[in-house]
Amino acid sequence: MERPAPPEGGKAPLRQQLLQRRRALDAASKAAWDSAIGARILDWWQRAQPATLGVYWPLRDEPDLHATYAQLAARGARLLLPVVLKKDAALAFAEWQIGEPLVKDAMGVAVPQNLRLQADYPAALLVPCLGYNGAGYRMGYGGGYYDRTLARTPRPQTLGIAYQCLQSDFAQDSHDVALDQIITE
Repeated sequence: MERPAPPEGGKAPLRQQLLQRRRALDAASKAAWDSAIGARILDWWQRAQPATLGVYWPLRDEPDLHATYAQLAARGARLLLPVVLKKDAALAFAEWQIGEPLVKDAMGVAVPQNLRLQADYPAALLVPCLGYNGAGYRMGYGGGYYDRTLARTPRPQTLGIAYQCLQSDFAQDSHDVALDQIITE
């Protein structure tokens, strides 16, 4: 599959192109790729053993790692979900147990019903990527939540999560922060 290049007009048209490409993936391929990504995350976690791991609840056809989260929890991982407290601010993180009730926040993102916000950032963070480039920069939906989060210190170890077919050529902006690693299928 050919890599999408930024169309005229900057990142907004590329975002739409990548969303369409991801939406068009067939369910069987997505399920197999999600499983492969999950296996890579489990291997990484076994080596790294971070004290806390920020995960994400999938939106807009992002890789679904629920099965991986359950395996991580069974291995003793302490999982945190991102929480938007304010627009134009960095993310906060709440402790999350597998199976606990979730509610949608004002942004439509699933968060624990019993919101146990953490004072510290997670030691490591899985960052969903709409697209990514060869230099390790991610493209998200344009809200800047992860950019603001990664600009803070101490910065967690970052693992971008994406499908390989969404690698693209695009220039990073001055506020973008490269991820430590990109995990694909």
